[in-house]
Amino acid sequence: MTTLVRGKYSAAAIALWIAQIGAAGMFLMAGGLKLAGAPAMVQLFDAIGIGQWFRYVTGAIEVVSAILLFVPSLAFFGALALVPTMIGAVLTHLFIVGGSPAASIVLLATTAGIAWARRDTLSVVFSQLD
Repeated sequence: MTTLVRGKYSAAAIALWIAQIGAAGMFLMAGGLKLAGAPAMVQLFDAIGIGQWFRYVTGAIEVVSAILLFVPSLAFFGALALVPTMIGAVLTHLFIVGGSPAASIVLLATTAGIAWARRDTLSVVFSQLD
């Protein structure tokens, strides 16, 4: 997907990298706030009602996945882990805590798009298993 053509990246490759860097930044920030115990995050996870352990798990998924988005050969896996995380965030906003799920929907669409664009990674992984 990110092939070089006459010394320049294609517009699609540039757009993909912009999406990956933007999503990674958002998830590093959000996951970092969860792991650091920001009062707003503690309150949010209190409202969810599962327990603060879930805040740590969610924060760890977000931070690790964000880091994976910076590595082209691992970006698919980072994005893939974030898709169900963001589905959970959308459902949580809609049915438990209220508020607008717009940001979660945008991040869900972005991570799903990244996973789709980086899906060729799977063929490389499976070809190495032979």
